[in-house]
Amino acid sequence: MPQSRGAGTARTPRFPYWRPPPDVRTWTWWLPVLLVVLSVVLDLAFRSREPLSFLLIGVPPLAAATRGPRRVAAISAACLLLELWMASWRTGHLTEQHHVALYLATALIGVASVLLAGQRVRAREHLIRARSVAEAVQLTLLRPVPERVGPLRAAGFYEAGEGGTLVGGDLYDLCETPFGVRVIIGDVRGKGLDAVQTVSAVLGSFRVSAHEWVDLSRLAERLELSIHRNSPRAAADAELFVTALLLEFPAGADEVRIVDRGHPPPVLVGANGARWLETCPDLPLGLGSLAPVASEVTTHPLLPGEVLVLYTDGVSEARDTAGVFYPVRDRLADRFGGRRPPAPEAVAAFVRADADCWSAGAEGEDDRALLALTVQPVPEGGNPRAGGAEHEEAWSERWDEEQERNETPAPEGDRARPERGPAAGERQLRG
Repeated sequence: MPQSRGAGTARTPRFPYWRPPPDVRTWTWWLPVLLVVLSVVLDLAFRSREPLSFLLIGVPPLAAATRGPRRVAAISAACLLLELWMASWRTGHLTEQHHVALYLATALIGVASVLLAGQRVRAREHLIRARSVAEAVQLTLLRPVPERVGPLRAAGFYEAGEGGTLVGGDLYDLCETPFGVRVIIGDVRGKGLDAVQTVSAVLGSFRVSAHEWVDLSRLAERLELSIHRNSPRAAADAELFVTALLLEFPAGADEVRIVDRGHPPPVLVGANGARWLETCPDLPLGLGSLAPVASEVTTHPLLPGEVLVLYTDGVSEARDTAGVFYPVRDRLADRFGGRRPPAPEAVAAFVRADADCWSAGAEGEDDRALLALTVQPVPEGGNPRAGGAEHEEAWSERWDEEQERNETPAPEGDRARPERGPAAGERQLRG
């Protein structure tokens, strides 16, 4: 996510006077200069009886559209001097009645242009401050993905479908609790401000309740209750719901517990390729009253280095120009299957770039979020960021030892390394 500045420090950035700011189109910036040059060149070329200085009267308003009041004042004064200079070439024109009227009109229009430029600059500064505050609020609501939460190493991305916003209808959060690291990823039905309000209600409840409720299914019930109590849409929209995955990584256990409330299933990426993790889907949050039964918790073992990929339907339902959905699992399997377990950062970066290429040229954009997670405890006194290199080195040593015990020559390439756990597709579920 982009970083924002505090509202109190938002100022209009200053740029060299000879170069247009990034938010101004180049041709609009140079248009006043071109009009001045055109007026002078035509006057010198044709030497008509009447000077063409009347063209200069349009320069100050054009300058006011792209420049500040001081520069507009300087340009207006320069245009007035040019009119006097061009009239002085012709005998009797300098103080002629029509030219005097032209001088007065240029001066009055110059003053009005300076006032307009000042108003435009003030409005722009106000907009910058308002946007800075809005960005700060949005980033407080949906925090950037942390690099590490307890023993969990994380990476991901978030993109709002509506232009000019940082937060849409997708949500995620990670927090370390007495029960282990807990994670939520979800998608609110709908878009716009109403969806953002529901996102706020769900995340606010998760950040409090995740530290209080031992059972994940009870945590899901608390989130459901928060939607009915705190979402402004709940009373007016009977079809309001939030699809979500709730995950728990217990401390000291190589496993993950999952509650699925109608969300796309996670993908596990490891040395054996990529596979779906089986869950027990329940009704989305907000619709639980239709079937008031506690959600079932599924438990999956995790091998060292395996990356768990969570995403919203903005990723899995990205379409190409033929209308085909983006195949998340297949693309991950093609990219990372049979290799060393990838880093979460590499997985997130690949999906983001690959999904962009897949949907290039297709119409419509949706909010999309993705989290790539792997359990990687930090060694005592070690550097959290060095864990990936230490893990790779330890795995290489174990592979070499296995080859020596078997007394067989080691095949070439990473793909020939032995599998480090159950065969692809094998699942272990514990209620």
